[in-house]
Amino acid sequence: MPTELKSQKCPICSKNTLTLREEEIDVPHFGRTYIFSMLCDGCGYRKADLEAGEQKEPCRYTFEIKDEKDLNVKIVKSGEAMLKLPNILTMEPGSASEGFITTLEGVLERVKAVLESTEEAEEDADAKKKVQNMIKKVNRAMAGQEPLKIILEDKTGNSAILSEKAERRKL
Repeated sequence: MPTELKSQKCPICSKNTLTLREEEIDVPHFGRTYIFSMLCDGCGYRKADLEAGEQKEPCRYTFEIKDEKDLNVKIVKSGEAMLKLPNILTMEPGSASEGFITTLEGVLERVKAVLESTEEAEEDADAKKKVQNMIKKVNRAMAGQEPLKIILEDKTGNSAILSEKAERRKL
């Protein structure tokens, strides 16, 4: 049963419109996991993170998306994890980094959205073309037409790619 605290002070707009939420779930092949989230009804601020219920050791997962079936593989990413698609995008850990549980397709959708907003903001023609090529590569990977490598590193061990095909090693 999730725990909620409503009408909390938002760190962005300072209004008492922030909801804090904590929920414990059991993630298959990963174990007990806590999901923490903040959502402000006033300004739209949101933040989420995940934490493993058990102590984990630092880890690095590597996975290559080779076909459309691989898009259904689940991924657990904490706010402390670095997620990298080589030569495309790196999501660094830090205060702006969010934790999430999704599929690899969900990750690619997030990456594509970031690239598309970057493309819109880009004024340099060469840089814009480079971003367009990255978007095409993500689209081809989502269609199962081109392999794409994903690397997930987490010094807290609170992240995982939940597949037997994922290569896991200690950091």
